[in-house]
Amino acid sequence: MSWSKLKQNLESFLCPALVGRVEYRSTSYRYSSDRPGNCYLAVDKKNVLNMSDTTTPIRWFQTEQEIKNDPNIEIPVDDEEIEAIRKESKGAIPEERLHVIARSRKISVLAKELLSAQSSLSKSNFTAAATTFLSRPIEESLESQDILLNILALVDRRVGKKRILNMSEKIKLKHPAVQYFYEIRRRTL
Repeated sequence: MSWSKLKQNLESFLCPALVGRVEYRSTSYRYSSDRPGNCYLAVDKKNVLNMSDTTTPIRWFQTEQEIKNDPNIEIPVDDEEIEAIRKESKGAIPEERLHVIARSRKISVLAKELLSAQSSLSKSNFTAAATTFLSRPIEESLESQDILLNILALVDRRVGKKRILNMSEKIKLKHPAVQYFYEIRRRTL
């Protein structure tokens, strides 16, 4: 599918409040074999998410330690996870440390997922993700681990107010780019 047709299809699914605010942009370099081009997601005429550049205003992580040490990342831990650690340790760990250990384990898994997801962003990946998004049910895109599928689903008109409000806890576990677009969408409700 050509870029202009893909862009037209994606923009037709934007929620009414974001039409004109969220744009999909692409650049290509016809005569340069070493520069495949870039894709951008723009909000209010500003390039917010550049698919191949780490200088965007959204925080990109370089290492797992950066994610673990970021005070802005909230990791909810439920009782089941704490109970699993309690059983694993056979009660040898003090109660106040169980929450810390559960959070640490969960953030390690999250860090690996975030680094994996952000390392795959490129123009060709955007085109593939957008094509996948257009051919799948919206629920699959919302539940996906793919940053682009999450973003495309969040700005989609098929995702209603109730669903947006109910997913606030899940969004805390997503990449900052997904959180950014979630906040934009939530403010339009």
